[in-house]
Amino acid sequence: MRNRGAYVAVLLSVAAATLAGCSRGSSTSSSSPVSSSSPAASGCPAALATAKQAVQQAQDVNAPWTGPITGPKAVAGRTVVYVAQTMTNPGVAGAAKGVQDAAQTIGWNVRVIDGQGTPAGIQAAFSQAVALKPSGIVLGGFDPNATAQQVAQANDAGIPLVGWHAVAKPGPSESPKLFSNVTTWVEDVAKISADWIIARSNGNAGVVIFTDSSIPFAENKSQLIKSELATCSTVKLLSYENIPISDASSRTPQQVSSLLSRFGDQWTYSDAINDLYFADAAAALRSGGKKGDAAPFNIGAGDGDPSAFQRIRDKQHQSATVPEPLGAQGWQIVDELNRAFAGQKASGFVAPVHLTTTENVGDTSSWDPRGYREAYQAVWGK
Repeated sequence: MRNRGAYVAVLLSVAAATLAGCSRGSSTSSSSPVSSSSPAASGCPAALATAKQAVQQAQDVNAPWTGPITGPKAVAGRTVVYVAQTMTNPGVAGAAKGVQDAAQTIGWNVRVIDGQGTPAGIQAAFSQAVALKPSGIVLGGFDPNATAQQVAQANDAGIPLVGWHAVAKPGPSESPKLFSNVTTWVEDVAKISADWIIARSNGNAGVVIFTDSSIPFAENKSQLIKSELATCSTVKLLSYENIPISDASSRTPQQVSSLLSRFGDQWTYSDAINDLYFADAAAALRSGGKKGDAAPFNIGAGDGDPSAFQRIRDKQHQSATVPEPLGAQGWQIVDELNRAFAGQKASGFVAPVHLTTTENVGDTSSWDPRGYREAYQAVWGK
């Protein structure tokens, strides 16, 4: 995405204007009613055409490898510690497995330390990692600003740090100081999830967004989703549901039942910042008489965990997800560390977004681009 800085600035200004009145656990509804019978033709032909083209490209399971094909040969005899936010998070665990697989190939030792999902646990895990004096440390899925003391200690010790979803943007970070951060562009993830709704509904949808406004990254993502949906005038935002992820299992079923009561058949699509909302929504949708392969059609703009792939394959209240290529990202983390050890710059690679839908899910439980292992092996000389 070109000119990202200006793009993000504009969208964040929109987000700031729309956040007024949204509080933890709140629900914001559209004041504009939506007809229960959507018009046959879209009111946004230009936006619809753009969305359909983007969706077609993102669903390609045979897209060629666009990552690094040159770089330093493997630096031997290194030890890496992966500090996990929590290994119960499928995204964090998937990236960790990728790191372990890549390390075995390149000939390094890896140790995973689980932060157990609490601030104190993550800080303790990071402190333990620094004390081990490894060659490099991976920050798996947590905000480095919450571990500022440990980041400073690692920086002072000359230990390269590579993040996975550690800060909002991919690539090197000066504050906090990370050699690189491995993630997709949140703008691209948000945009393709909204484009899928525009394209699949032919520009006629009544949408509910599920988010966690207590997490700045998640709130930013959902505001980006909202902004992209607004490019199509005949797509109506019915409700903006703020449900903290920590409360999702207890709160989502109740909110889904309420949404069904309020909007009925007007609610045709949902977009969530994480797939887990649909795991929690399924029972309430069934109780409300909704079939698994019928509206509301749901897409997760999240990591794409195995349960989401299963729901999509079985057509059980989820139709699509925007998965992170967790295995390939684990290999990229190792490649970035190898570049740091060799005294070279970060690769600058950012994986393009991918859409997994009922049309292309196949029998898989995760998404990774073809050829990434062979490409990195060639770079490392392995």
